[in-house]
Amino acid sequence: MNSTAFIDQFLDAAWVEQGLSENTLSAYGSDLRIFAQWLAGKSMLDVDGSDISRFLASRYKDGIGNRSSARILSSLRRFYGYYLRENSITIDPTALIESPHIGRPLPVSLSENDVELLLNAPEVTHALGFRDKTMLEMLYATGLRVSELVSLKFEQVSFRQGVIRITGKGNKERLVPVGEEAMSWLENYMSEARKTLLGERQCDYLFVTNRAAGMTRQAFWHIIKRHAKKAGIKKELSPHTLRHAFATHLLNHGADLRVVQLLLGHSDLSTTQIYTHIARERLKDLHSKYHPRG
Repeated sequence: MNSTAFIDQFLDAAWVEQGLSENTLSAYGSDLRIFAQWLAGKSMLDVDGSDISRFLASRYKDGIGNRSSARILSSLRRFYGYYLRENSITIDPTALIESPHIGRPLPVSLSENDVELLLNAPEVTHALGFRDKTMLEMLYATGLRVSELVSLKFEQVSFRQGVIRITGKGNKERLVPVGEEAMSWLENYMSEARKTLLGERQCDYLFVTNRAAGMTRQAFWHIIKRHAKKAGIKKELSPHTLRHAFATHLLNHGADLRVVQLLLGHSDLSTTQIYTHIARERLKDLHSKYHPRG
């Protein structure tokens, strides 16, 4: 068989045996065909580790970064792993190839000044703007995921204790304190803006649309972008931007990492530790800016 036939056989087997998605199979196919073309007629089952290394080096010279190189190597590993199991080859040529190091990308976080601009962007003289302001205040005060915020129901909030009960990923429950400022906005929203939006209609969710329905994650993401644009914030935001700001600003002001882990609902401390990198960068910037020999 030629290389095209080997690739097609592998993709068919991957689809049948592993039920991989169309997008994943397409990515594998693209990577493998590029490699087959680079081999210039040499059979894909006759290569060794040096061929793989030289191919990855050539891709790197073409401007392919570590993340893309790692994805290509993953495609090749799966391909040769399949033919090793099929006894078509006796040695996996990717076995001794090290994956490129991929650093975890730092999340985009807003400065405290940018957060103030964003929180003050909604027009609170009407019900929708008051709702938006309350939701932004709640996100920044609690570090909730957007999906957790939009799915909040009245029974999850303890106004007397100033906490909300969240069931996060893996059905793990956590209690999250809400600051006085955000709780004040929430109380006023419940007594005024929410009633205006609902009229005589009913809805189980805390944050509602003018159609008396619960807010969706996608809809609130568009709301965040609209208010960020109004506030003049130029950074590329994500739905979790205020969650990132919540964690980063807590650490900047001396919060314990394990406390932040509990508040965010991370099961693994290593997931939370990425925010310490952001905090350190902030300290470096402050040192560089204000120290006389910075």
